[in-house]
Amino acid sequence: MFSRLAQASARQREIAEVVLRNGWGYMRRLLTGTRAEEPQLPPPAVLRNILVELGPVYVKLGQLLSTRPDLLPPEYITELTALQAEVPPVAWEEVEVVIRQQLRRPMEDVFTTINPQPVAAGSIAQTHRATLADGREVALKIQRPGIEAVVDQDIALLRSLADLVSRTNFGKYYDLKSLAEEFATALLGELDFMQEAAHTDQLRTNLSDSRWFDPKKLVVPAIYWDVTTEKLLVMEWLNGVPLLSAKFSGVGYEGNAAAEGRAIVSLLVNAFFQQIYIDGFFHADPHPGNLFYLHDGRVALLDCGMVGRLDPRTQQVLTEMLLAIVNLDAQRCTQLTLQLAESVRPVNMAQLEGDYDRLLRRYYNLSLGQVNFSQLFYEILQRARANYLRVPGNMGLYAKTLANLESVARKLDPEFNLSDQIKPLMTDLFRRQLVGEAPIPALLRTALDLKTLSLQSPRQLELLLERFTAETLQWNLTLRDLDPLRRSMDDSANRLSFSVVVGALIIGAAIILANDRTGQLFWASSTLFFSASFLGLWLVVSILRSGRLK
Repeated sequence: MFSRLAQASARQREIAEVVLRNGWGYMRRLLTGTRAEEPQLPPPAVLRNILVELGPVYVKLGQLLSTRPDLLPPEYITELTALQAEVPPVAWEEVEVVIRQQLRRPMEDVFTTINPQPVAAGSIAQTHRATLADGREVALKIQRPGIEAVVDQDIALLRSLADLVSRTNFGKYYDLKSLAEEFATALLGELDFMQEAAHTDQLRTNLSDSRWFDPKKLVVPAIYWDVTTEKLLVMEWLNGVPLLSAKFSGVGYEGNAAAEGRAIVSLLVNAFFQQIYIDGFFHADPHPGNLFYLHDGRVALLDCGMVGRLDPRTQQVLTEMLLAIVNLDAQRCTQLTLQLAESVRPVNMAQLEGDYDRLLRRYYNLSLGQVNFSQLFYEILQRARANYLRVPGNMGLYAKTLANLESVARKLDPEFNLSDQIKPLMTDLFRRQLVGEAPIPALLRTALDLKTLSLQSPRQLELLLERFTAETLQWNLTLRDLDPLRRSMDDSANRLSFSVVVGALIIGAAIILANDRTGQLFWASSTLFFSASFLGLWLVVSILRSGRLK
């Protein structure tokens, strides 16, 4: 079946050649029609090479997989995190065609200048610097010509492969069909620049106000909606350099560049904790290339193609999880993991807690400044997977965001201590969860609820006592999971009754035959014997078909 699939198109033959050339043994056996065991991943470096050779769509697949530490071991996450497509820029003549097709007016009326040399080239798009007719400098993110057809073809192939492998225990455990659909949705979303523009605008609005950091120090580029389309994203041009390659001047920090670096770390940590734990909408790819240090000393967040969302319940659980990790509390980590995850099979809580306890014991003798919290959270997700728990995909985005953020922070400030940085934030988070944004209205609502309860309680207690004394109190109990037991008991009772009827027919036929002196009732006894035999045979067959003979 797989060999026929591999011969169906030139693209599939190309994929087969890449897989064979890189020596993925399991796939070689499948492609040659040899019976293979359960699916096996190639070594991390081999997987990375295969994805790079297969092109932009598979590079994006690798980048998505790098956000799933619950699915892959640490060595795969490390290898795939730095995965970048080695894609040359598209010629200006082809890019210009796309720009003209997307604009409602002549290109010369919209832009006075466009630099034909791209400032960046990626697997989905490339970026050029331009100037609008009113003099504002902008960045043009233009979708690569023909990328949609390639994406559609490769997504269809990935869905076919996921459907094929999902029939194995490996595919069922990892729910590969759902993973393929998740990847398809994420990739198709990246092809729609209107969606990225909306994400950028939402992030810009959310970060425009905060009591945790100075919003004037952080900038998200503005979107120019009048010239933005599905394949052309036009946004504010920001002059700066990648954050890790910047040389801080220390202006505003008494010329102390180290102090400015620590201030930037604090700014980023506070900004991302607000995104995750308050807004529930966060930039999910804060790697060094998406964090810029601007010439005026501000920090910019770029590229909102990958974002994460968290509902209020998940935010609360993650807040408590972070506190449990800081306190190295294995029991609480176990309880919170079960609130987040879905079990693939019955979970042994004692074993899960034991795994967490052994994991956290490694950190008992370390100072909090020596603990890599993002790596620790990765390991917690991997222990959950080993205990047959499947966590939501947004947990992978959360873990990757935390890992990128902590990595950047440690490079800017070697003495960075996440625990010290987040303690005041955690205190504020728990206060917000207890009393909300407006404590006085919350207190008044609680007082009003208590007053209502105090007024209603005496009357309700009186009604309860009246029903006790009048013996009219009724209890309605609903026990879950009793239907299977009830059906099983009904089946047993029916079979027992059936057996009694069959036995009665046989005994009745025997009595008639024994007392028949003339032979005139022979037909009646024969009919009873035949009926009893038929019904008895039917009962035996039904028991055998149910599989419950033993």
